[in-house]
Amino acid sequence: MPAIQLIVGLGNPGPEYEPTRHNAGFWFVDELARRCRQSFRTERRFQSEVAPCMLGGNECRLQKPMTFMNRSGQAVGALARFFRIPLQHILVVHDDLDLPPGTIRLKKGGGHGGHNGLRDLINHLGSRDFYRLRVGIGHPGHRDQVVDYVLRKPSKEDRRQIDQAVYDALDVMPDVVEGKFELAMNSLHVRKC
Repeated sequence: MPAIQLIVGLGNPGPEYEPTRHNAGFWFVDELARRCRQSFRTERRFQSEVAPCMLGGNECRLQKPMTFMNRSGQAVGALARFFRIPLQHILVVHDDLDLPPGTIRLKKGGGHGGHNGLRDLINHLGSRDFYRLRVGIGHPGHRDQVVDYVLRKPSKEDRRQIDQAVYDALDVMPDVVEGKFELAMNSLHVRKC
C-alpha cells in the first residue's frame, strides 16, 4: 500500500479564481493529472473533482474540493472517510504566504498559519498530522493586504517561479507516494529557480 493514497490540491472553484495565487494547490494537481494522463471527474458525494493517478507503480487519488477554500475539510473528510484513508496517508498541496515564489517545502503536521483551507481541514480531520506540500506565493508585506493578494493573479515572473517550483515538486512525487519523504525533501529543499 502506498504511503500517500490521497493528494489534495486546495483552491477555489470557478474560472474567476483559476489564475489566482490561492489556487496554487489546484495548479499542482491539475498538472499532476495531466502527467498521469487522467482527467478530473465531478464526484458530488465528495463535493469534489477526483482523478486517479499512477505514480512509480503506486495508485493514488487526486482531489480538488469544490466547496471553496474555507470549507475544504468538509470535502476531504468525506472522501477520506469513504475510502478509509488514514490521516498519515494524505498530502495537502496549498499556497503559502511565508515562502517566496519559487520555493516549495514538504513537511508533516503543523498549524494552519492563518490559512483558511488548512484551518478547516484540521477541524474536519480532527488532527494536523497530515503531510503538506507548501507552494510559496510570497507575501504582500502587510496582513491587511493578504485577502486581496491571494485572490489576485501573480505577476508573470512570480507565476514563472511558482510553475518551476511545481514542476520540481512533480518530479519527486513518485518518491513521496512511496513514502521516501526524506529523499523527496532533500531533493526539493536544495532546488531554487
